[in-house]
Amino acid sequence: MKKIIVLCILVILQTISLAEDTQKGLEMKSERFKIGWEKLKEVDGSAGENVVKSLKDIAPDFADLLIEFPFGDVYSRKELDLKSREIATIAALTAMGNAKPQLKVHIQAGLNVGLTKKEIVEIIMQMSVYSGFPSALNGLFAAKEVFEEQK
Repeated sequence: MKKIIVLCILVILQTISLAEDTQKGLEMKSERFKIGWEKLKEVDGSAGENVVKSLKDIAPDFADLLIEFPFGDVYSRKELDLKSREIATIAALTAMGNAKPQLKVHIQAGLNVGLTKKEIVEIIMQMSVYSGFPSALNGLFAAKEVFEEQK
């Protein structure tokens, strides 16, 4: 029992330390980065944050670019709402046919911003007309995985 309590305390302390490091890091970033970071969290939730964290060891500068350009510059524009942006993103990633991890993140993001599962399936099916059945099938299987992970 004592070991479990000690382990829980260590996990809590590590979580607090990571949160403090993140806050300190954000204070030193550009305004563009800060806007992008907030938009990333709004759209992708923890999935986006996990992608950024996974780049810390290999390409932290790329992680900054990933936040600043797509989310700080593009996703933050006012001309399209987030739901429309995710429709376009899901369609594009499906059509590419080779971006399953990114497609899964954006399928979840679509759900986060108000798309229904039926709408996401329709978006992916629509791509069969423009990019072929293989890419649409791959997209549908990616959606199935995301939907099952939610259960």
